[in-house]
Amino acid sequence: MRPALLLGLLGLLTRPLGSAETLIRNGTVLTISHGTLEHTDILVKDGRIVALGAGLKAGPQATVLDATGRYVMPGIIDAHSHLAVEGGVNEMSLPVTSMAAIGTVLNPEDKAIYWDLAGGVTTANVLHGSANPIGGLNAVIKLRWGKDAEALRFQGAPPGIKFALGENPKHANFSPGRYPATRMGVMDVIRQAFVEARAYRAAWDAYRSAGGKGVAPARDLRLEPLVEILEGRRLVHAHCYRSDEIVQLLRLAEEFGFRIATLQHVLEGYKVAPEIKAHGAGASTFSDWWGYKEEAFDAIPHNAALMARAGIVVTLNSDDAEQARHLNQEAAKAVRFGGVTENEALAMITLNAAKQLGIADRVGSLDVGKDADLVLYDHPPLSVYAVAQQVLIDGEVYFDRARDLAGRATVEQERQELLARQKTRAAGPRDSRPAKPGEGNGAEFPTDEEDGDAVD
Repeated sequence: MRPALLLGLLGLLTRPLGSAETLIRNGTVLTISHGTLEHTDILVKDGRIVALGAGLKAGPQATVLDATGRYVMPGIIDAHSHLAVEGGVNEMSLPVTSMAAIGTVLNPEDKAIYWDLAGGVTTANVLHGSANPIGGLNAVIKLRWGKDAEALRFQGAPPGIKFALGENPKHANFSPGRYPATRMGVMDVIRQAFVEARAYRAAWDAYRSAGGKGVAPARDLRLEPLVEILEGRRLVHAHCYRSDEIVQLLRLAEEFGFRIATLQHVLEGYKVAPEIKAHGAGASTFSDWWGYKEEAFDAIPHNAALMARAGIVVTLNSDDAEQARHLNQEAAKAVRFGGVTENEALAMITLNAAKQLGIADRVGSLDVGKDADLVLYDHPPLSVYAVAQQVLIDGEVYFDRARDLAGRATVEQERQELLARQKTRAAGPRDSRPAKPGEGNGAEFPTDEEDGDAVD
């Protein structure tokens, strides 16, 4: 019920808490980068971690969080998300849509932002869909619930783009008649696009070499992001499943002199791990999703661990707002299947994801100088009993479980008042005036489904 209840949540439950200085006291700190520290304090100033140790002091105006008996870890980074996208994640009308940008349709009122935040997620790589061999531009965001769309953006994160191989772009997500319709056509589309991008760059280089004399080449917003890829200024995140297609894409990238940053899903990555490692790509996979279509039949739960053992930077992602709420448990499966250490598993949803997105200097581990994006759990994070109690972004508390629980009574009271008001209007005397659009039948108080939030 967006008109009233969402505003109630914004105003009563989720306004960020904190001050310029925050002291988190006496927690079990899982740094990810340099081990686990018992009975340790974390001092935060102006959104950054400035000290870790025992007995740290803070100023009289500091916010103090008691972490006794709690486990403090870096905020979870979801390396493959479609969170907060308004109006459709696929621009599927063309095989190459590199001129489209997810950042233009970010919806800061998507309630899943708050739900994922409550699951410990602080950063997400929001990607275009997989209907195109070359899709739209990505947006790396921080889950600053209650802020506007521009404030969601992770400033300084390297730009990226979505590629896709296999069944999805081949079937064109149910767009009949659109090329390509085969796997070989998918590769042709990608190759031809880079042939054009290389020629486009050469034309601009020639124009600049001539001192800007003559007629400048016409700008092509479809090709400019591809030139950025050729020049190493834009990361490629490639949806893929089959081992043969993975190798084909790696070889194509090497032919044009660029690198694939991450192979997304990559369910058959274990078959070609040496090739992935040699190329230098990261792998962002599922813990145990498979069998939902033909190219997902050869997946195994050991995939993440096997690729990690081969020296690949591996992450576990959600691809789903609900899945993102328990990525800590998804990481635990890598311990069960493959025998990675607990720290290695947690790195798959924190530091490794930061490395893949080019933001490891800012987030992904608890180190002095990094952004104070962190989660306080009541149990060890890989436990099925672990529940996030507080989640901080840039040192501000964006989720507090105790505050959330306490505020639910107020929200429920508001809900009941709205329903009573609706019932009173429905039972009142008929109005002879013509009904306005949306009046009657409770249309002024839409359900989640009527509000456009139903699951596709």
